[in-house]
Amino acid sequence: MSELNNLIEWIRNYFLENGKNCNAIVGISGGCDSSVTAALLVKALGKDRVIGVLMPNGNQHDIDCSYQLINFLGIKYYVINIEDAFNGLTNEIDKKVNVDAKSFDIYKTNTPARIRMTTLYGISGLFNGRVANTCNLSEDYVGYSTKYGDSAGDFAPISNFTKTEVRILGEELGLPSNLIYKIPEDGMSNKSDEEKLGFTYEILDKYIRTGEIDDLKIKEKIDRMNKANLHKLTLMPSYKKNDER
Repeated sequence: MSELNNLIEWIRNYFLENGKNCNAIVGISGGCDSSVTAALLVKALGKDRVIGVLMPNGNQHDIDCSYQLINFLGIKYYVINIEDAFNGLTNEIDKKVNVDAKSFDIYKTNTPARIRMTTLYGISGLFNGRVANTCNLSEDYVGYSTKYGDSAGDFAPISNFTKTEVRILGEELGLPSNLIYKIPEDGMSNKSDEEKLGFTYEILDKYIRTGEIDDLKIKEKIDRMNKANLHKLTLMPSYKKNDER
């Protein structure tokens, strides 16, 4: 598979049509997806038009990977720590809203992603930017993203590439192998993506592309997750008046 040149040209055309003189704003987590997305943007636009944003929530144990990518690509970057914003909001909600522990855990997992997207759009507004979505097809297929968090953005270069295919793009771009094959994790649960999902990306990617899967229980789980999370991939439903139907 080599869609690299077509993908780079697609990014260039997006900016020609939707922001000829705009900069590309991309959140840098140090993982494969954000690394590949940032590298694609540099190839398409040049490093002077790409701005990386590192957004730790307090201390980030693997932030060295983010700095490695920034130095490798040579792009401008900002470090915006979201800890105070997250803690301020969380403490206020905790005082006012009585929720069970499970619901609060979900809140604490999804809210940082939404604060990060707000941060990216804040930086975008300051630098005449367009925000890159860094989700891949595998994550989107099973809803492993946060609505209006990391699932948001102005354009999505890798959203039709599985995790396996994104790694191939990373190799073609010449990225350091430790970034390409870094174990995907959300940085909050101390578990890898695959541990939380209950199956590997290899199994998921093969099923997405071929429909083939050996474990029927995993197939049922993937199908259930896909159906339950389709709302994340569709436009917001809106009521149409009778005279508009």
